[in-house]
Amino acid sequence: MIKLIVGLGNPGSQYEKTRHNAGFLFLDQLATNYGGSWRQESKFHGYLASCVINSQKVLLLKPTTFMNRSGQAVNSITHYYKFTPEQTLVVHDELDFIAGIVKLKKGGGHAGHNGLRDIIAHLGSKDFYRLRVGINRPSTGKAVADYVLSTPSKIDMNAILDGLYRVDGLMSMLISANISSAMNELNTEVK
Repeated sequence: MIKLIVGLGNPGSQYEKTRHNAGFLFLDQLATNYGGSWRQESKFHGYLASCVINSQKVLLLKPTTFMNRSGQAVNSITHYYKFTPEQTLVVHDELDFIAGIVKLKKGGGHAGHNGLRDIIAHLGSKDFYRLRVGINRPSTGKAVADYVLSTPSKIDMNAILDGLYRVDGLMSMLISANISSAMNELNTEVK
């Protein structure tokens, strides 16, 4: 059962609409749809909201540590509430999927994603769930860092929002003990 959802991104208005902030974008959507309100929590190095989804209390966390230091925030909140990695869902951008594709998996490596790398290092575990939000790969010759910190085209942003909307419809499955059903739904290719 998922008790904590962490959205990865960078704080500040200059990063708000960038590809790297797909995790923040999703958490803002959840907070709006499930009655959560954000408050800054310095002990968790981020913004925290509490929601009730499918009769379950779920905490949402947007770290303010910047992407590469996301593990500090995740470690502090999981230790405080004694959440296990298996009760944690991390939402992040995924270069290997086209915009609009969103997939769920448990465990695995960081695949070069610095936010995941830092979370794995701080938790000492890879066994948390990941909601991977497709943002496309940059064209040949364009630096990945510049690409993820840029604003997607209107077409790509609409595709990303459509993918996130699809996930929102599966939240009750994700939060309950029925994570495998949500995984099967999400990981089936959209036609």
